[in-house]
Amino acid sequence: MPPKRKKKPQENMIDKARSILGPQASKAKKGALPPRAHFSIWYFLIAFLLITYSQQYFFAGKVETIPYSQFKQYMAEGTLGELTIGPENIKGTLKGKGEKPGQDQEFTTVRVNDPDLVKDLDEHKVIYSGHYESKYLGRIISWIIYIGVFLLIWRYIMKRMGPGTGIMSFSKSKAKIFAESETNVTFADAAGIDEAKEELKEVVEFLSTPEKFQRLGGRIPKGVLLVGPPGTGKTLLAKAVAGEAKVPFFSISGSEFVEMFVGVGAARVRDLFSQAATHAPCIIFIDELDALGKARGMNVMGGHDEREQTLNQLLVEMDGFETNKGVIIMAATNRPEILDPALLRPGRFDRHVLVDRPDINGREAILKIHSKNVLLAPEVDLHKLAGRTPGFVGADLANLVNEAALLAARKNEEEVAPEDFDEAIDRVVAGLQKKNRVINLKEKEIVACHESGHAIVAESVEHADPVHKVSIIPRGIASLGHTQQQPTEDRYLMTRSELMDRLAVLLGGRVAEELVFEEISTGAQNDLQRATEIARSMVTEYGMSDRLGLVSYERTPQPMFFPENFAQGKTYSEEKAAQIDGEITRFIGEAHQRVRKILSEHRKVLDDLAHLLSQKETVQGEELRKMMSESTPGTTTSSPG
Repeated sequence: MPPKRKKKPQENMIDKARSILGPQASKAKKGALPPRAHFSIWYFLIAFLLITYSQQYFFAGKVETIPYSQFKQYMAEGTLGELTIGPENIKGTLKGKGEKPGQDQEFTTVRVNDPDLVKDLDEHKVIYSGHYESKYLGRIISWIIYIGVFLLIWRYIMKRMGPGTGIMSFSKSKAKIFAESETNVTFADAAGIDEAKEELKEVVEFLSTPEKFQRLGGRIPKGVLLVGPPGTGKTLLAKAVAGEAKVPFFSISGSEFVEMFVGVGAARVRDLFSQAATHAPCIIFIDELDALGKARGMNVMGGHDEREQTLNQLLVEMDGFETNKGVIIMAATNRPEILDPALLRPGRFDRHVLVDRPDINGREAILKIHSKNVLLAPEVDLHKLAGRTPGFVGADLANLVNEAALLAARKNEEEVAPEDFDEAIDRVVAGLQKKNRVINLKEKEIVACHESGHAIVAESVEHADPVHKVSIIPRGIASLGHTQQQPTEDRYLMTRSELMDRLAVLLGGRVAEELVFEEISTGAQNDLQRATEIARSMVTEYGMSDRLGLVSYERTPQPMFFPENFAQGKTYSEEKAAQIDGEITRFIGEAHQRVRKILSEHRKVLDDLAHLLSQKETVQGEELRKMMSESTPGTTTSSPG
C-alpha cells in the first residue's frame, strides 16, 4: 500500500471543528452544490468579432486594390470587364486574372481627375455604369450596428442580474417569499422568551382557525409589533409563527421600500399587499420598521419626503385591508419611541409584544438549543454558564457557543471544555486577547495594583457581585486588565446601598494607585466616567439625595414627533444645577473616603495580590477569597445608610 499523506495542521483543525460542531458541519461539504459555471461577457464579444472576421475573409470575395496607372494599362490591353464608376473610386473585374484559370478578379482603384476617362472607355468598348453613394448611409448603418450590439449587451446584463432589475420593475416589491415548507422554524427553535411565544401562539390560531374567533363577533388583529433590544429573536419569532401556522411568509426590511425615485416606495407597498392577498392566508413581516415608520413632520428641511409618502401608503393599505382575508402584518423594531403614532393605534398594529432579554432560565434554554450539535465535555454546566452571562441575548449566546467550539478546535481538543467557554466569555465581554503587546514593568505593576484594588473592594463591600476572575492581560481596544464579577442572580431593581457599593468598586482602582504609588495614572478614566454617571442618576433621576429631595431633574426621553422638541434644554435653574453638581461631588467624595479606608485595612492583601498578578497575570476568585480570609477573616465593611 502507498504511504498515507500526512495531514497539514490546517486540515487537522478543520477536521476537529467538524467533529466538535457535530454532523451538521460534516454534511456541509457533501451536500454542497457543484460550482456554477460563469458565462463572461467577453465570450460574447469574441464570438461577435469572429463572425465579423469570417464574413470579411471567407464569405466575401477577395477584392484587389490597384493603382490608377495600372487600371489604364488594363484598359489598353482590353482585359477590363464591367465597371462601376463612383464619385471617389472605380470598381470592376479583370478578365482571366483570378486565382483559377478563366476566373475573373474583382478590383478597385481610386478615381483621379481624368477628363478623357469616358472617351477612353468608349474607344476600348468597356461596359461601364455610374453609381451614386450616399455620405450618410454608411454612418447610419454603423450606428444601427453599434446600438444593436449595445442593446444585446444590456439585455444580457439585466438577465444576469436576475428578475426584478428592469426599468419597469422598480415598483415591484422586493419581499422574499418563503413557502410553507421553506420556513423550517417553529416555536421549539425559540427559547427564553416564553411570554412572547404565548402571545404569538394566539396569532397562529388566528391563521389556522379564524372561524373560532369570528363566530362570536371578534375581529382578528391586523398587525403585531415585536419590540425589543437587538438580537433577542424578533425575526426568529416571526418565522416561527409562519412555520407553526404553515402559511407563506413575506419578509422585507423597512429600508427596501424607500428609493431615490419619488413614488417607488408607495408602489412597492401596494404591490406587496396585492401579492399577499393572492397568497392568503399568509404573514407579512417588515423588519426594522423604524426605517420606514419614523414619525412624520421631522423633515426640518421642508419639501416633499419620499419616506413620508411611503409611510402614508402603508397606513392606507393597513386601513383598507380586510382581516377576514387571513393576512396578518408583523413588524419588528428596537426603537418604538420614534415610530409614528398613526402606526401604533388600534386597527393597525393592534398588539405590541415585548421580546425582552432572557433571564437565567431563558439563557440556559437558549444555550441548550445552540449547543445541541456541539460535543460538550461532561463537566460543562450550562446553568452555571447562564449565570455568568447576565444581559446576554440570544445572538450573544449563539456567538458564545460558536466561539467556544472554535477555540476547542484550535487546540485540537475532542470536546468543548469549561475553560473554552471561560475564554469565550472573556473574548465576547472584554475583547480579543493581545498576547503580543509589550508592557514595561512599571506599567504592569500599576495595572496589577489597579485591578487588585477593584477586586478587594468588590469582596469587601456587602452588595457587590462576587469576583470571578482578575486579569491583567490586555484585551480589546484600550483595556489593560479587567476584574470580572459574577452575579448571583438577575436583578431588576437597585437600592441606594447597592449603588453606593458600585461606586466604591469603580473607585477601587484609582485609590489603590494613590495608596501604593502615591501617584495617579490615566487608567481610571473609564471608571470615573461610569462612577459619575451612577452618581448623576442617583441625584437627578432616582431622588436619592437627601438635600435635593424627591424630585427628578431629568426629563424622560420622549418621541420627537415635532421639530419644536429638538431644542429641549434643562428644566431647572442655574442655582439648582450648582446644587446637583455639589451632590454628585459629595457622593463620589464619600465613596472615595470609604474605599481608602477599606484598602488601608487590607493593605497587605493589596500588595500580595498585585505581586501575584504580576507573576501569574490571572487570579481566580477563589484564590482571592482565600487570601482575604487568611489575612483578616470575617472582615466586611457595610455600606453607609
